[in-house]
Amino acid sequence: MKKTYDVIISGGGPVGLGLAIDLGQRGISVGLFEKYQKPLPIPKGQNLTQRTMEHMIAWGVEPEIRAAKTIPKGVAIGGLTAYGSLFSGYHYDWFNRASVAPYYHAANERLPQYLTESVLRQRIQHLETVELWLGWETTEFEQDDTKVSVSVLNGQDTGQITAKYMVGCDGPRSNTRTRSAITETTQDHDRSMVLIVFESPAFFELIKEFGDKQFYNVLHPDLNGYWMFFGMVEWGKSFFFHAPIPNDTDRDTFDFEAFICRAIGKSIALKLSYVGYWDLRISVVDCFREGRVFLAGDAAHSHPPYGGYGINTGFEDARNLGWKLAATLDGWAGDTLLDSYTAERAAVFASTAKDFIDKFIEDDRKFLAHYNPDEDLDAFRTAWEIRADAGATQGIATYSPHYSGSPLVVGGDRSQSSASAQHDITARPGHHFSPQPMEDGSNTCNHLHCGFTLFHLGFDTELVQSFQHAARQQRLPLGTVQAAKNLAISYGHESVLVRPDGFVAWVGDDCTEPAQVLRQATGCLPLN
Repeated sequence: MKKTYDVIISGGGPVGLGLAIDLGQRGISVGLFEKYQKPLPIPKGQNLTQRTMEHMIAWGVEPEIRAAKTIPKGVAIGGLTAYGSLFSGYHYDWFNRASVAPYYHAANERLPQYLTESVLRQRIQHLETVELWLGWETTEFEQDDTKVSVSVLNGQDTGQITAKYMVGCDGPRSNTRTRSAITETTQDHDRSMVLIVFESPAFFELIKEFGDKQFYNVLHPDLNGYWMFFGMVEWGKSFFFHAPIPNDTDRDTFDFEAFICRAIGKSIALKLSYVGYWDLRISVVDCFREGRVFLAGDAAHSHPPYGGYGINTGFEDARNLGWKLAATLDGWAGDTLLDSYTAERAAVFASTAKDFIDKFIEDDRKFLAHYNPDEDLDAFRTAWEIRADAGATQGIATYSPHYSGSPLVVGGDRSQSSASAQHDITARPGHHFSPQPMEDGSNTCNHLHCGFTLFHLGFDTELVQSFQHAARQQRLPLGTVQAAKNLAISYGHESVLVRPDGFVAWVGDDCTEPAQVLRQATGCLPLN
């Protein structure tokens, strides 16, 4: 077999599928190689944030994703944190993503990763620009100044594939990363973790007293801040359970049923259907790119499933890289646009690890070290109530990834790009563009163009014409939207330029050099 594509993607998990769709919808030819014929039925990557559901809208699959979930329609997506065991009597609501709903164009969702993958695979079948090769995996590759040559394998069958670019979405043990010699930095917590999937209608009956909750976090004083974590898989039937286990555990004789019951705080009937192991560590590559080879998702960064950041971070990689590869292949990108992928995504992941995941562990560790109801009940209750007041929005209110420090961003505060910021409707360079209602009953996000979008909230037609002229000169796709002037109050400016991935590139009330704005936003200027 010999094939030629614009882009080869190694790994057809959720991130590879999302990237293939993003590119394919932009007219880029993609060869996607995935070694598994069917998605692995392991219930990871369940929490899809509002931002991820915006990607699903952009990729044309939002209704299908919502229809595929295993939880009945109308059941709330909430969480709970408990002390000691799930039924200890000490618990509070936790991780309520609905608290930031006004800042996004879609509601969050929850379903197992393998169902998300199934929907994305179906979407690819409708894209003539994408070919999905199931049962195939990439092996060796080499690159030169114009192309990447890749060997692929399916049992005894082999093939040679050529593309202008290659993206490794092939997981934490990425063959693409290893063969490209991209190094990674790892923070090892030296903890062995277990993932168990179990069936228990009895457990479902017990948790009804908590109301509409779908995931449960248990803090135990013996675990030094690391979580025991339950989540719903199939309504009324099955669940998953993450927890640390002693590193010297005899996995053949360990009583996992009793282990789960201790975390619940009650003895119940349950049946194990899957037991898997992983080591708790945080890893990130030192560069997301080597020449014409890129990494995305777990191939570029991995961390424990605390807060549901993994799959959502990977999808954001795909959305960030997709438009930049397409712009380069279509000829309207600058020389530094592809380098900005590392500049933007590395900073956000580092902040996600430090400001959220590490912080969760450290804050819980400090609390468990200082407060124990068996030693000082009054002090424990006071501290627990303080945690409960903040619990519903813990890690939600300030998790708003942004690229304020990106070389592509024009103006703004030029602060360090990170995952941490206050949610704000105001249009800020480098930040996510939030929806606002339009006079026709739609909202501003309904009008986003597949390329750049200029929202003009005043009546200066000369400014719009100047941007349109500059875009034509650069052959850059630009949509323009005239909106009611009162939206300038919400967004804080009369003009807002939005990137293809839904982040604000520039804001202003006037502009004397639209061409310079577009050149910077597309990497035509040196990175600084």
